[in-house]
Amino acid sequence: MDCKKVGQLILKLRNEKGLTQKQVADSLNISNKTVSKWECGLGCPDVTLWTELSEVLGADVLKLLEGELKPNKPDIGKIEKVKFYVCPSCNNILISTGEATISCCGRKLAMLKPVPQQEEHEVTIQEIDMQHFISIDHPMTKEHYILFIAYVQNERVLLHRLYPEQNAEINLPMMRSRGNLYIYCTEHGLMKYPFKAKR
Repeated sequence: MDCKKVGQLILKLRNEKGLTQKQVADSLNISNKTVSKWECGLGCPDVTLWTELSEVLGADVLKLLEGELKPNKPDIGKIEKVKFYVCPSCNNILISTGEATISCCGRKLAMLKPVPQQEEHEVTIQEIDMQHFISIDHPMTKEHYILFIAYVQNERVLLHRLYPEQNAEINLPMMRSRGNLYIYCTEHGLMKYPFKAKR
């Protein structure tokens, strides 16, 4: 571990947050001289302080240990390349429109990759009252259900979270251009369906 790099990053993040050394020290129940030593590269935080320090500074623990934050490539507006993530612990749904490190419940999450469409996940689309009514004949038990349906088109993502014991169906407003439906089954994973919206 390079204490000088770590200290420079702590200083940078502290200034970005508008915090004094004393405020950081008080949050960690240590002296502000200790924070000053870190920032001068004369030592590194004790292992017991890293989690709290990362919360105070709003940075990932691993990045703090490395002493640098590497920026991702900028989002260039290709929202059709949206990435979906589902936490295996709490079923939290997260999305990114560019490169990102996504974590939940203390775990780094892998991007969901669409699997081939399956017969048991057949999608029915009907036009009702100027909306698209989308339904899937699928079990909705606590062990096996559709967690979300998302429509991705041009500059928008419409995500509908579903829950066990309700019907696997949603309404979408009618739109002119083509898009994709993403359906996530808790047992079979993410599936992608081409979808032509009309108005």
